[in-house]
Amino acid sequence: MKGHCSAMAYVVIAALSFALAGIAAPAHASASLAQPQVVSTEPADATPNVDDGAVYVFAQVGNTMYAGGSFGSVQGIPRSNIVAFDATTYAVRSFSPAINGAVWALVPTPNGRSLYIGGTFTSVDGVARRGLVKYNVERNKVVGKFRPTLDDSVTDAELVKGRLIVGGRFSKHLLALDRRTGADTGYLHVKISGKVSPNSGPTRVYRFAVNPAGTKLVMIGNFATVGRRDRQQAATLRLWNRSVRVRMWHSPRLDLPCSDRTPAYLRDVNFSPDGSYFVLVSTGSPRGTTGFCDAAGRWETSNNSRTAEPTWINWTGGDTLHSVAITGATVYVGGHQRWLDNPYGYDFAGEGAVSRPGIGSIDPVTGKATAWNPTRSRGVGARALYATPAGLWVGSDTTRFAGEYHARIAFCPL
Repeated sequence: MKGHCSAMAYVVIAALSFALAGIAAPAHASASLAQPQVVSTEPADATPNVDDGAVYVFAQVGNTMYAGGSFGSVQGIPRSNIVAFDATTYAVRSFSPAINGAVWALVPTPNGRSLYIGGTFTSVDGVARRGLVKYNVERNKVVGKFRPTLDDSVTDAELVKGRLIVGGRFSKHLLALDRRTGADTGYLHVKISGKVSPNSGPTRVYRFAVNPAGTKLVMIGNFATVGRRDRQQAATLRLWNRSVRVRMWHSPRLDLPCSDRTPAYLRDVNFSPDGSYFVLVSTGSPRGTTGFCDAAGRWETSNNSRTAEPTWINWTGGDTLHSVAITGATVYVGGHQRWLDNPYGYDFAGEGAVSRPGIGSIDPVTGKATAWNPTRSRGVGARALYATPAGLWVGSDTTRFAGEYHARIAFCPL
């Protein structure tokens, strides 16, 4: 591709710096990595093609990229919902644990020797592990000492100041676990209960994000109360060293319904690299601009009001946004949207709408779509946006990106 050689050189440099530092790229739930500019619209050649299903999450350790989701093979090679490949050459690695359910969360340990893997599975390599496992990637085996006792799935996870915080459909919905044993540390004793509506399914924390300082957490999902406070589908927590407090923050806009089919409609959350704001994205339906349906919106972290309003909202006009990644230079959003800047469109392009099929980027100050428009085939949507020092990884359920064949994984270099 045009400009690909220079981009590859940057990838090599970034990969070497990772390896020397012995650290991992930021996990999905945390603030995204800062980047100096918007990435290229030209995707890198030869990234691995996932043959079926969808990719939901990425995590990088050194020069190894891990991708999790719901799939059975990559490049014709059998892989059970997780794959590892070289982040420079894109060659698929031999790493191949047998996971019997979808993978939604990947968190490397600080030394990079193991991965915390969360999802809807009940066993890994034949070892009973429901929803969460610690897997030694050097020895290719389940870490036996890590034995969490969860009764349902995990859909997000992050290491925060030595604690492994996980969210999902399990009984307490948000827990802080000992990163060596998987035992509940007792740190997150905040009751999360209720549902957005009777037909909204089980109570759960779907996604969460933690600011870079590790002091504030924003969670989204299907719930109505958090710590005895009314907090419908979104809440923020203050993380102290030894305790947690539910913040006053509440956005009445999020109490308004979108569609009977999708009563709990928030789909992702991410903090800015400096922690000063976070962005929520949603599904819903084309219901106008009074609520927060089919939209992306910025909220200031410092605003702890009971009636917090977003600084800006960008509407798709009736299509779902599944993912968001903030790099400072821009706010990337992915889903199955046809347009951005479409507050007056209701399943059509209204006044001012711009075409941004499947992926786009929003100016973090103005809230308007930028010119960045690689395009991707829409499908259900792009659920994984992952920024690294080298560029942006996109995981989805479709096979076309920028008019080229890139099955379920694409990479846009800086």
